Amino acid sequence: MVDMRPRLELKLAQKLVMTPQLQQAIKLLQLSKLELDQVINQEMVENPVLEDPGSETPEDGDTRTTQEGDLDRQEGGLDQVDVDQVKEERVEQKEDLDLKWENYYLDDGRDEGWSSASAAPDDERPSFEQTLANTTSLVDHLLWQLGLSNMTEKEKEIGTAIIGEIDDNGYVKTSLEEISGSLVGSLNVPTSVVEAVLRTVQGFDPVGVGARDLIECLLIQVEQLELSGSLVETIISDYLGELERKRYQTIAKDCGVTVEEVLQAAKVIEHLEPKPGRPYFTSQNAYITPDLYVVKSEGKFVIMLNDDGLPKLKISPYYRSLLRQKGAITDSTKTYLEEKFRSALWLVRSIEQRNRTIQLVGESIVKFQQEFLERGVQYLKPLILRQVADDISMHESTVSRVTTQKYIHTPQGIFELKFFFNSSIPGTGGQLESRSSVAVREVIRKMVADEDSAHPLKDHEIVNKLRDQDIKIARRTVTKYRAWLNIESASRRRKPC
Repeated sequence: MVDMRPRLELKLAQKLVMTPQLQQAIKLLQLSKLELDQVINQEMVENPVLEDPGSETPEDGDTRTTQEGDLDRQEGGLDQVDVDQVKEERVEQKEDLDLKWENYYLDDGRDEGWSSASAAPDDERPSFEQTLANTTSLVDHLLWQLGLSNMTEKEKEIGTAIIGEIDDNGYVKTSLEEISGSLVGSLNVPTSVVEAVLRTVQGFDPVGVGARDLIECLLIQVEQLELSGSLVETIISDYLGELERKRYQTIAKDCGVTVEEVLQAAKVIEHLEPKPGRPYFTSQNAYITPDLYVVKSEGKFVIMLNDDGLPKLKISPYYRSLLRQKGAITDSTKTYLEEKFRSALWLVRSIEQRNRTIQLVGESIVKFQQEFLERGVQYLKPLILRQVADDISMHESTVSRVTTQKYIHTPQGIFELKFFFNSSIPGTGGQLESRSSVAVREVIRKMVADEDSAHPLKDHEIVNKLRDQDIKIARRTVTKYRAWLNIESASRRRKPC
């Protein structure tokens, strides 16, 4: 019979515990350089024990302290009347210096084209933000034209609603019924009135804006070119799909024209803008600061850590000495400083460990990818996380965190560390060594770039050419790689002789 009575037992067991310090170290490991800079600055604000020695100017500080100390010692040897006189002279000298600087700036300051006659008062000058150039958005450009139009106030309100539904490419993606429905409560306008206002908006600059699909966009531009009723309009209206597939003979036969006339019309269509809002589309450029640099020194590639811009942290010697003095501070203050001291020390050690780990991973990658650094992307070798992890005696998860949002500057360009990890494609024939998938994609890209435009390579032909280079790959894989490279199919790449 089993004893089911409750009882207490003691057991010893080992297990890993994620302490807050360890969690912080792991978090720092996967941060980018910009994010790490933000974390350090935030920690310096919250932790008084941390300081940046690079932000100090010891020469200026020592000089100022020495001068003030000398003056205090001099004042200490004078009576109160002499002290007051010295202080008055110091104030007069400061006011005199301020006055001279003001006169110099107003009377003689002609730098950068300023003069005393043309210089505006400080309160009348534009702020720094007002002097920055602002790009005009598509919506602002259309609203400006709407304000200059001869529409009634009611039509302008409808036009404002239509312009609000135009996307960055210049298309109206909302149906007229929905636009009309949104205005029913205040204006009660039928769909026909909304469509009439839309026609007016479609006459605004840029040409083709306000269209509801590609065909309407192109037809608006054809109308502006005074080509209505021409072969160009016919092809756009009825044969745009055939034109995309380069079926010129079919279009010529159906329209009763020659292939040469179709080709001339196709050239006109090629110069039309399928995205009228493109010139007004603004995007923020992301500037990448590499975490590592690869330089060649004495015939060998050397890894250098990029720590420019990051604060050089150190523990404040003032608080360190304060903690060593007995009775200098209260117990609560001492407890607070000890906690901040441990936090600061752990942060400094975590950042150093992060930098060492990144450098180790970078050195391992360089060791595996020597040929890529010398000759380019086509010679990139297949690599997995386990290979680097075994090389530097770390866990795969650690290598994965290190390679996230970290960039390396190489002789072949700037790449994310994850770029070097890719799958392998087996070789055939005499080339038994596997090839990197990235390198194979580069080979395909060069094949297509060098092909005959009148007879572009089909996917199965690319497979055969790759097999000639001892690269074994399936046709569906070629199709997938071609899509990744934004390369169209052979029928769409074909151009007439």
